[in-house]
Amino acid sequence: MRTGIHPYIYPMLIRIVKMTFQPEKVGDFIAAFESRKELIAAFEGCSGVDLLRDMGQTNIFFTYSKWQNETALEKYRQSELFQSTWNEVKQWFNDKPGAWSVTKL
Repeated sequence: MRTGIHPYIYPMLIRIVKMTFQPEKVGDFIAAFESRKELIAAFEGCSGVDLLRDMGQTNIFFTYSKWQNETALEKYRQSELFQSTWNEVKQWFNDKPGAWSVTKL
């Protein structure tokens, strides 16, 4: 068993979002993400955000972000930063996005 802080006392929420883009819009998405990633990572309750790319289908991306709790994530989702980012990138989708909130065991 692990020592230190028990994971069920202070669970870190991990948010994984899968997005599939029109191939010609991949560059636009990467530029949009790069221009905002520091702002997202600095958002209250966020412990970092990474962008992952599928190795086989290069127009499929995942964001992997760590949040203090569900309240912090929801506050971000209601923010102007999220709303403006989502409104920009969703027009480039090639498929319905998927999102999962998970915790480490």
